[in-house]
Amino acid sequence: MIQYTVRRLLLAIPVIFAILLFTFALARMIPGDPCKSILGEKATEEVCEKFTRDHGLDKPIPIQFAIYMGNMLRGNFGDSIRFSRPVALILVERLPMTVELGLSAMIIAVLIGIPAGILSAVRRNSAVDVVTMIGANIGVSMPVFFLGLLLIYTFAVLLKDTPFALPPSGRVSAGMSPTPFYEVYGWPVEKGTLRFNIFTFISNLYLFNSVITGDWELFWDAVRHLILPSVALSTIPMSIIARMTRSSMLEVLSQDFIRTARAKGVPERLVIFKHAFRNALLPVVTITGLQLGAVLGGAVITETIFSLSGVGRSLFEAITARDFPIIQGFVVVVAIIYVFFNLVVDLSYAILDPRIRLD
Repeated sequence: MIQYTVRRLLLAIPVIFAILLFTFALARMIPGDPCKSILGEKATEEVCEKFTRDHGLDKPIPIQFAIYMGNMLRGNFGDSIRFSRPVALILVERLPMTVELGLSAMIIAVLIGIPAGILSAVRRNSAVDVVTMIGANIGVSMPVFFLGLLLIYTFAVLLKDTPFALPPSGRVSAGMSPTPFYEVYGWPVEKGTLRFNIFTFISNLYLFNSVITGDWELFWDAVRHLILPSVALSTIPMSIIARMTRSSMLEVLSQDFIRTARAKGVPERLVIFKHAFRNALLPVVTITGLQLGAVLGGAVITETIFSLSGVGRSLFEAITARDFPIIQGFVVVVAIIYVFFNLVVDLSYAILDPRIRLD
């Protein structure tokens, strides 16, 4: 397994390089001038010449790419054109929001999608199966922006001033903010260091930071704000996981070893969960890993609708403003996360099915 892991990590390098090259070229092919997009009415010809020269945009694209790759190899994502701040620091501030949203959505999708698929397969062609699959088809066909607005209208407008009301936007209520855990425990951290970036990233994971600091008021407030965007983002992957689980379970339930287990008098509960579900897990795990990428992509729309300052919304704003360093840095990080989760899925095959030998 170690050899396989090392081989996959080495193969990921050209993949990430190709993604970076494509993103670098595509960002510069988008119509529009970064100077005019960012400065607006102040973008005179003289100002734009200086702006282009100061940010290195006057050089040929191959030279720009070579400079950027040299900085990337040193761990430098460059500075944002619009904010004049390091992209790495913006990532540390924005990525935790997307991580919390994506993980929450996937937890909901797995916890509901897999049981729904199992129940639908066990009770094939029953009313439960029909209702479940109709719900899955509706869920996979419903756009995130429509469902998000529908949830906001229902829980923030129609159910306002009721116990079921939920906040329509933002990450926490006004006036509330987390105290970084390293300040709570009195750990000195120097700004600008790698340790500071790591600790800041952890502190911006509001749920995790609230738990380790014992700030339960902030924790439950953050949970309430996370419910609607998580549900909106989880609907499509949940429906796909439910359909895949049902299909995989139906295939396994028709196998000879399942009939043999039932003939031997094995309790139906053990037949379903120990024999059938375990053998049906590989396709389910595969589709779950693929949906993680879809969740990261869907976060762009979800974060915009619910006014969440995450990677998705920041990436959309960066594309609009032609902020090339943010586009490139964010895309590379998302690609690395996607490659990592796909590697984890591949490695899990050997655990789920002992017959698989990765090496």
